[in-house]
Amino acid sequence: MIKDGRDIGRTQFHCEKGPIVIEGPVTGEYVSGLEFDERLNNFRVARKQKDCLCEIADSPDGLLYIARHFNTIIGYVTFHDPDPLTRWVKHPKILELGAVEVSPSWRGQKIARHMLRLAFANPLMRERIVITMEYCWHWDLEGCGMNLWNYQKMLTSLFGSAGLMKVSTNDPEITEHPANVLMARIGEDVSQEMIDLFDMIRFESESC
Repeated sequence: MIKDGRDIGRTQFHCEKGPIVIEGPVTGEYVSGLEFDERLNNFRVARKQKDCLCEIADSPDGLLYIARHFNTIIGYVTFHDPDPLTRWVKHPKILELGAVEVSPSWRGQKIARHMLRLAFANPLMRERIVITMEYCWHWDLEGCGMNLWNYQKMLTSLFGSAGLMKVSTNDPEITEHPANVLMARIGEDVSQEMIDLFDMIRFESESC
């Protein structure tokens, strides 16, 4: 349960459905020994999603935080380096918040906020610009019973609770739909040079 030489963080709380443990960054080996909620299937079927999380946890650039109820994973947050085909890979200090998912059986308990709070307590986050690119075609509108704009408001509030803020960009994937949003959190120890580079990349021309 050690990632990159650092002890994992852990916190726990009780919600109306029972005790929850939040921990990370965890290893793939640790995740493989836990049960996995079958309703964690927003991106792929649960079995394959668990395998994917194990790969992220063990990759050199991956960080995985989980929420579990006793021995069952009921939610997770992933972080990884930017996709090499995107503009963001040009920045050496960017870390992408990849996915947040909580089982529908456990929503409404502030589990995602607890996972983000623990993740951003990691000292590594002080040195990084964390971004999340939210595309409306990935949103579980039906599962949450929300319309497009209310879901966007919910997401920006969730990520805002961890210090991320909406930032503008000319990235065509973000500008493809008005509901899409780029959010970022600049760590306290990020240099002005790295901040300036981030601002430049946000508005680089497509020919660059």
